[in-house]
Amino acid sequence: MSNTPDLTLFLDILVKLEALQIPYAIIGGFAATIYGNTRSTYDIDIIVDMEEEHILKLAAAFPSPRYYADPEQMNKAIQIGSSFNIIDSDRGEKADLFPLSMDRRYESAVRNKIRQTAVLPGQASFPAWVARPEDVIIGKLMAWQEGQSQRHPADIYEIMLFYYLGGHPSDYVFDEHDVDNRAQALGPDVSDLWKLIQTSAREEAARQSKKP
Repeated sequence: MSNTPDLTLFLDILVKLEALQIPYAIIGGFAATIYGNTRSTYDIDIIVDMEEEHILKLAAAFPSPRYYADPEQMNKAIQIGSSFNIIDSDRGEKADLFPLSMDRRYESAVRNKIRQTAVLPGQASFPAWVARPEDVIIGKLMAWQEGQSQRHPADIYEIMLFYYLGGHPSDYVFDEHDVDNRAQALGPDVSDLWKLIQTSAREEAARQSKKP
């Protein structure tokens, strides 16, 4: 029996967000896998920029009794800046969504999102709005600053190694200076970590490029 979780609910939510024209962006670890991170993750973080008009539409797209999608919970979450969830009782799945009001520093992730091909385990690939690699990195630097988890620097290292080895699309120009400036604004500890990751990934890419 497979231990891979059923991520159908996440796919359903992405489809509905697209259909309802609700601005969103995939961030976090799942977004990082699109940019070269090889760590397996089934956590799909979706940030949404929802207005009042979107709340009832999204709730209606997941009707009870099968689904729990409470418009009052959504409205309160947006007002106080906390996550809200949608639950599929048939499958026993729960998906958390994060309103932009939860952390305005993610405005760039939603505003500058780019179209990418995403692949959910057990699902066909599909187009989705994903945060730019710069915004994924900044998000992970913020998460590291808050919790000091070493998975975030490791994820950033793989993204940068992938980039230095030419893995990012040739038509996308990665803006390292943007990350430099934003990391510096987060504080010297974050800026120093970012510089260390850059140097380490650049040196490893150079070493791999010299292999026969």
